[in-house]
Amino acid sequence: MSGENSLRVRDAMTTSLRTIEAMATVADAIRTMREAQVSSLVVKRRDDADEFALLVIADIAREVIAKNRAAERVNVYEIMSKPVLTVPADMQVKYAVRLLDRYGLTRALVVGERREPVGIVTLRDMVLSYA
Repeated sequence: MSGENSLRVRDAMTTSLRTIEAMATVADAIRTMREAQVSSLVVKRRDDADEFALLVIADIAREVIAKNRAAERVNVYEIMSKPVLTVPADMQVKYAVRLLDRYGLTRALVVGERREPVGIVTLRDMVLSYA
């Protein structure tokens, strides 16, 4: 098997996840993103049966700034993306790229064997790791 075929999502993902509560304000989310220098936040699940959610810069731009809403008055749960596409850490990069492309997405939440979040992977991460 060639090196490209054995490249896994875990080899390309970013492991420094930042989280936020669904009830937090978008202003809180912006502060967290700025401080951590990230463009997405994992929204904490209410319980193990709940699905994962992400808040990304595009959500804030589209739903708050473009609509002239006050970031202090909008809660994360109002604009987050839920459910989000998750990929296993051991998936081959070529299949993860195909999956993201199929749904027109640029990122996915990476989960471990027990479905716990272990990272985020973007198309950019995978392309740059592939070469």
